Amino acid sequence: MDSLDLPRQFARTRRFSLGVPRGFVVSPDGERVLFVRSTAGDDPVSRLWVHENGAERMLVDPLGLGAEGPLPEAERVRRERARESSQGVVAFATDHHARVVAFALGGALWVVATDGGAPRRIRTAGPVVDPRPSPDGTRIAYVSGGALRVVGTDGTGDRALTEPEGDEVAYGLADHVAAESMDRQRGFWWSPTSDALIVARVDASRVRRWWLSDPARPELPPRAVRYPAAGTANAETSLHVLRLDGTRTKVLTPERVPEEDHLSGEWTDVALEYVPTVRWDAHGPLITLQTRDQRSLYVLEVDPKSGATERVAHLRDPAWLELMPGTPLRLGSGRVVRHRSVPGHTRGLGVGATTTPRGLQVREVLGAVGERVWFTASDDPLETHVWSLDHQDDEPAPERGTGTLRRISEGPGIHTAAVGGDTVVLDSRTPEGQTVTVLRGGEPVGRIAVFAEEPVVTPRPRHLTLGERALRGALHLPSWHTSGSGKLPVLLCPYAGPGLQLVVHARAWWTIVAQWFAEQGYAVLVTDGRGTPGRGEEWARAVHGDQLTPVLDDQVDALHAAAEQCPDLDLSRVGIRGWSFGGFLAAGAVLHRPDVFHAAVAGAAPTDLRLYDTHWKERYLGHPDVQPEQYERCSLVAHAHLLSRPLMLVHGLADDNVLPVHMLRLSAALLAAGRPHTVLPLPGASHLVSQEEVAANLLLLELAFLRKSLDFQSGSH
Repeated sequence: MDSLDLPRQFARTRRFSLGVPRGFVVSPDGERVLFVRSTAGDDPVSRLWVHENGAERMLVDPLGLGAEGPLPEAERVRRERARESSQGVVAFATDHHARVVAFALGGALWVVATDGGAPRRIRTAGPVVDPRPSPDGTRIAYVSGGALRVVGTDGTGDRALTEPEGDEVAYGLADHVAAESMDRQRGFWWSPTSDALIVARVDASRVRRWWLSDPARPELPPRAVRYPAAGTANAETSLHVLRLDGTRTKVLTPERVPEEDHLSGEWTDVALEYVPTVRWDAHGPLITLQTRDQRSLYVLEVDPKSGATERVAHLRDPAWLELMPGTPLRLGSGRVVRHRSVPGHTRGLGVGATTTPRGLQVREVLGAVGERVWFTASDDPLETHVWSLDHQDDEPAPERGTGTLRRISEGPGIHTAAVGGDTVVLDSRTPEGQTVTVLRGGEPVGRIAVFAEEPVVTPRPRHLTLGERALRGALHLPSWHTSGSGKLPVLLCPYAGPGLQLVVHARAWWTIVAQWFAEQGYAVLVTDGRGTPGRGEEWARAVHGDQLTPVLDDQVDALHAAAEQCPDLDLSRVGIRGWSFGGFLAAGAVLHRPDVFHAAVAGAAPTDLRLYDTHWKERYLGHPDVQPEQYERCSLVAHAHLLSRPLMLVHGLADDNVLPVHMLRLSAALLAAGRPHTVLPLPGASHLVSQEEVAANLLLLELAFLRKSLDFQSGSH
């Protein structure tokens, strides 16, 4: 295959995600590692595997269990929130010792033991979503029809612990905001003693109802979507302790933070509407609540008998309090590991007086074994490594506040891990590809195979530090290009939004796509500017109140700085393409800086930020009724009349994250202003385009549009 085959390979491999092991669960004794993976880089069916005694074996092949039934709607939504594109066993849960595994296939409940034996189907009262064994492995809790039910692993005793009180109420599921913006995909948690669960009750009746239809299938009715747009009502989430003996206790959470304890701002809302995390460990339930304005976070311990709560910590921030994945977490001693900022605007961790050092940007807490906490962090924004920190007593000095810090991963890359006992599963993405290594006692004892296809295009990024803000960029040039042999049109391929870095020392699908565009004759520049993660809280908060101007300024500055370092860049022919926030940036670029950008492809772009969800948009822009100027400043619809360059809008018509209304309203505003543009609707496609033909041809259509637009602008054809 040559580079022209890349779009087909990109689509067939689901962005090179197939054949990649994931979802690692390590048993507490470190003996077993469970994970899901398909059998090849183009196989979309995930199987369940176990790595044990230095070897892996398949536990479940779904193709041998009969045809899957239709997905329950709640499972379809869960997969969309998780951006799941595989089939088969895509998720699983285990008992405490990782000996009993439960999973769902097409709404059917299956159980398998890790010590041998065939998978067993367990008959249930209805389609199953998110089955989870009790810690002792005797029962499985699951959601069906909005009810939280339990059934014995022997197939007996299926019953509801609670039923929904109405059509808009569900138990045991995450609401849209929790799953999409807070990374909480779960809605129930077992007690360590297996006799009770803490369960989220979600009432979405107050949330505005929107409708999604498929114009290509007019015979189908539209689908209702409860979507909490900025400034509108959220779902109401409450927590309840449900016991297997049938008794129930509501968790008595505070409704608001006293105003005198809160950092106020232009818009202040102290209602504790959000439930970012719930855990139940040997010390009891531990939950967090966040205010609507996101400037306060309570960490609360729960008495499961009475439902009473006691505040452990109150975290505050004058802009917004960033949620750190994996926190809060308790060590074996009961000490709480939580997010803590240290001088210099470093995003750090704290356990009592023990903290991570200044300059080490913590990304995620992975877990704890005894008094040791495992996490990922960066001392270079282009790399993420796995670290451990041993908590030390608060008494001794001079070690006070330091603990014992160790870096586990080596070499350039983006590393993460799963831990259990003295076993670490080290998952490493490097410039050469991906490897998964099993360490025991710090020494390698095995590998877990990665079956991802090798791309037909090899990324060749040149990493740059650009401009006065030391922006991190990656420049991809054609492999056949010789410096000084001629000018190259430039294509920017940013995301540049919160939560995702593209400029890293690792091979990823976006580096492969960037190189493919480069092989077609472009100098492709990718830049992470202000607002992206990995460079501290001050860097992230630079977009507070304006998510467009500083981000766009950084792309312009990076482009000009790159041209100074590489004179072959032709600044008279500059295109930009992006998806989601990157699509928003691409469209904003040709609207506001036509002097720099000559064409844009904007995919799944949120064009009116008042139509995006509460937790994500109010964090950066506040309340649209109180601070409308901030939403207006970032609105693409409001500035549609400025368009003077070619713009292609691409949008999946089944997208329930950035709904198609965004594309339609911008297109209508452009039409009303008499501004020509191109619209490419994708029937049946969601926010993650997974249909093979569509995903492959979309890259080719983008290329054709950019070639025509940039050549036309340059006058060369």
